[in-house]
Amino acid sequence: MDKTIADLRKDYTLQGLSVSDVNPNPFIQFKQWFDQALSAQLPEPNAMTIATVTPDGKPRARMVLLKGFDERGFVFYTNYNSHKGQELAQNPQASLVFWWAELERQVRICGRTEKASESESDEYFYSRPLNSRLGAWASNQSEVIESREVLEQRMQELQIKYQNQDVQRPPHWGGLRVIPTEIEFWQGRSNRLHDRLLYTRLDDGSWKIVRLSP
Repeated sequence: MDKTIADLRKDYTLQGLSVSDVNPNPFIQFKQWFDQALSAQLPEPNAMTIATVTPDGKPRARMVLLKGFDERGFVFYTNYNSHKGQELAQNPQASLVFWWAELERQVRICGRTEKASESESDEYFYSRPLNSRLGAWASNQSEVIESREVLEQRMQELQIKYQNQDVQRPPHWGGLRVIPTEIEFWQGRSNRLHDRLLYTRLDDGSWKIVRLSP
């Protein structure tokens, strides 16, 4: 008999997670897990879901790529005129989720966003391949277009225009940094008794760690 969606399940047995296992600094703990995801050669370990809220309270989520992190926060790049860019301009609160299935791990991050500095955005933009830089000009992200051909035509025109010129960063394109107030580390465990450790930033900048029930 074919399985139904309700029949799909996996028992998580790789390892556990306790307060004594983790670094008191969540950024160091994230780096340890991220480095392990890199070492495991997972496909796009920097892929993350970002959730935003529209002005009328509707949540929206989509996948983006993490392009940098440190103790200031987690950075990705986008068109500021896109849906997510406009939503974050009106309500800077966002949530990120990393899912590393092969390691049976999830990281959830909540906080406010701010634009990365002009110099940060420039540095990343000029590190991109030429066609990726042109793509930032070709696409009016999230806007309706008549067809795929319209987008390809724009790209061809830009390739001709800039074949002997430097491609400047569009003023509407750059980095956004999520500055966390909460970071949760989730480790899958057997019988759905998962380990969840939540870091919460306190007023003095330190972090409190608590265990959450699965």
